[in-house]
Amino acid sequence: MNDLINQELKNNILKITLNNSLAQNTLSLDIIDNLKKIILNADTNDEVKVVIISSTGKIFSAGHNLKEINNHRKDKDKGLDFFTTLINSCSDLMLTIINNSKPIIAEVNGVATAAGCQLVASCDLAYASDISKFATPGVNIGLFCSTPMVALSRVVKNKHAMEMLLTGDFINADKAKSIGLINNSFKEQELFNEINLIANKLSKKSTITLKIGKKAFYNQSEMKITDAYKYASEVMIKNIMEKDSEEGIQAFIEKRKPNWN
Repeated sequence: MNDLINQELKNNILKITLNNSLAQNTLSLDIIDNLKKIILNADTNDEVKVVIISSTGKIFSAGHNLKEINNHRKDKDKGLDFFTTLINSCSDLMLTIINNSKPIIAEVNGVATAAGCQLVASCDLAYASDISKFATPGVNIGLFCSTPMVALSRVVKNKHAMEMLLTGDFINADKAKSIGLINNSFKEQELFNEINLIANKLSKKSTITLKIGKKAFYNQSEMKITDAYKYASEVMIKNIMEKDSEEGIQAFIEKRKPNWN
């Protein structure tokens, strides 16, 4: 499995690379479980301040491994137990990304479909090369992209999400940016450097502040606006009491760089 998912920690940035281009970087059950373990470990590793998920080859991820799925149709229960484990594990992976205290960035240089597109939508930030394409094409093979729909519908407006889900058609990087699936797109040769600039910028921020902010963002997004303001006010008051807030404000007043703990 080590050769199918590569890891590199440099300057407090953990680069996770899906490295199974021969299988289109599909999210088999083993890949999902190992990716989840890596991301969970990053959450508790003080050396990691930012996580990037990238891939090798022309396909970022083609989603679930359909050969693996079909092979398990031969099981005694026609695959029900395996399919339940697979889909639930994939959903857990996406929640692990959202619940992780570190910012997680998708670096897409190629095609992201189905659960691969779900992976992009689940990351806190997503950037793509200008050759990248995205789709939720399950409808074309009789398997509606229901779990990718959860992530997609939370970052993209309903009409755009439904268009992708109902047609299964590909959209290019420009369209993906315009509907909010990705933050920005760059020329292929510029993508690596641009994402490194963003990741390095985030790595210089207060870890505790990013942790507080990321958790609060996802929590309040599911609330009614009055409840969201009440919750966010409580979070901000607690944040003000943190040492990093005290140091950051003092550094701003003194016109110097903050010295985070």
